[in-house]
Amino acid sequence: MANLVKQINQKILKRIYRIPPLKKQAESDYEEAVKGYIEHLPKLAPEDLNLVETVRREGVVITSLDNLSIPSSKKMFEVSQNLIPQIPRNIPGKKNEYVVHASSQQMMENSEILLWGLEQRILNISENYLGLPVAFHGAYFRRDIANRIEKKSRLWHIDIEDLKVLKVIIYLQDVNEDNGPFEYIPLSLSHQVAKKLRYRNGYVQNQRMQRVLADSHYQSCTGKAGTVIIAATGSVFHRGKIPIASDRFALFFDYTSRLPKYSFLNQYSMTKENLLLLASRVSESQRQSLLWQEHAFYT
Repeated sequence: MANLVKQINQKILKRIYRIPPLKKQAESDYEEAVKGYIEHLPKLAPEDLNLVETVRREGVVITSLDNLSIPSSKKMFEVSQNLIPQIPRNIPGKKNEYVVHASSQQMMENSEILLWGLEQRILNISENYLGLPVAFHGAYFRRDIANRIEKKSRLWHIDIEDLKVLKVIIYLQDVNEDNGPFEYIPLSLSHQVAKKLRYRNGYVQNQRMQRVLADSHYQSCTGKAGTVIIAATGSVFHRGKIPIASDRFALFFDYTSRLPKYSFLNQYSMTKENLLLLASRVSESQRQSLLWQEHAFYT
């Protein structure tokens, strides 16, 4: 009953936030906050600035753990590989599931994954794209099942948690067209499609998408194990293409500003106890990104 009430409240709040004057005011407040913070953005090396500019221009950029050369990547990737055989292919008692996540206990036992998402370099890249102090929403270890189920994140959508949302995705095995690549529609086309569909939020069936955009415009992010995708998922239509040949294993790291548009949608992916335990192992800057709801940014 509590979950039902929560879902109803969220639907009501979403409708309120879509009222034109309130929506315009929220966007104006966000823009003012960005202008006020521009001088405080962390400086980036040329290669990282290029990543950010590509995301701003196209909506997605593809790189790799090798190219990023973050020292902790090797250990993070090793523990992720060791975790793969521990993730079951189904959830007892649940039907029509298309994805299985590592449990919070498994994530804490393999905390190198979570800590990688708090690497200062990753936070600095995210903050420069967002234009505001960055909030880290956690890491997710996903096993996407090779089946024919087409729902939720396998449908076209744009993330609505904030005016800007950034995801960093790491493939844990080689991914081609047949085992579930991350797929997106370039930024300029996403804007056009949103207007044609009168899109506000939610999921779009592929048949409906094909009425306004030829599938030749879809961009699939394929690559070898260790491929890193940085995606502006709050700005481009995207989906996980249905895996056919084999299950897909990947890591997802989520980032927004600390002024999320829909604060009620932005909940921690970890318990408070685990958050504090993780926070005790990082710098003050990283701690503020992790415990962002306690360190909210005000203009």
